[in-house]
Amino acid sequence: MKAVFLDALSMGNDLDFSQLEHTVDSLTCYDYSETQDIIPRLREADIAIVNKAIVDEDVMSRCPNLKLITVTATGTNNIDLDAAKQRNIRVCNAIRYGRSALVQHNFALLLSLASNLFNYIADVRNGKWASAQQFCLMDHPIMELEGKTIGIIGYGDLGQGMADMAKAFGMKVLIASRNEQQASENEGDNERVPLKSLLPQVDVLSIHCLLSSSTENLITATELALMKPSAFLLNTARGGIVNEQDLLAAIENRVIAGAGVDVLSEEPPKQGNPLLTVELPNLLITPHCAWASREARQRILDITSNSIEQFKRNSLQRWVV
Repeated sequence: MKAVFLDALSMGNDLDFSQLEHTVDSLTCYDYSETQDIIPRLREADIAIVNKAIVDEDVMSRCPNLKLITVTATGTNNIDLDAAKQRNIRVCNAIRYGRSALVQHNFALLLSLASNLFNYIADVRNGKWASAQQFCLMDHPIMELEGKTIGIIGYGDLGQGMADMAKAFGMKVLIASRNEQQASENEGDNERVPLKSLLPQVDVLSIHCLLSSSTENLITATELALMKPSAFLLNTARGGIVNEQDLLAAIENRVIAGAGVDVLSEEPPKQGNPLLTVELPNLLITPHCAWASREARQRILDITSNSIEQFKRNSLQRWVV
């Protein structure tokens, strides 16, 4: 089988591709594919491997050999799933590859916010500590995580990993429910709570759900106004889940205490973004790198290889379409 990786550079250049190469008869990797490149590059391919490259109905109709699309990510919004189903093209994604990396990054953001890390680092660099009259500076509030409440939206693998780590810090965990029925079904010793009831209770809100029509703009000014003024928001899921203009206003007006964000509604933000117009020590923005440990990225390649191998043997165990 002939496989084409349309945007291989999205995985970095430090991974071992040998397992993937041995799984197929031929593997052609392109660092990046513009829209006009996709059909010519996939025209003879049996397998398309993509991260963010778009494979829509037009691509599928003009690439008749295509039998399998493997996405080197969890989200599949760049694939026309209805068209794939109609054409009997299997679509697989990668899951459960980045719990350790995502949880580590989430807590790096949270600990930086809770400890007011960047304000204190700036004070040292600006000479404020050197000129102090006593041995330490205590000018910025520091919040202990122990005894605080974290609310988690999206209780899949990543949300569960976040809950486990939060408990290690002595935090109470609340899980946002999707509906009233689910609110009555607790997850072990973690309580499920409707979102509007959860928000006023939490000291930290951590988002781990997929972006869909039901979660787009899930968090707006209305929801932010329900949170404590001392609360932090973390989003390492998808940018469109949180209204960015509303989030900026909430931070600037001290509706909430701050936010740590690894995702934006447009990536890369070539057209700009409201959150990038200011420099605030309590608004931490990283470039969608929370998932990107070498170990996690290698797992994605290995998961992709296993999906292709199972497909070849007609024993595929998990697929989206």
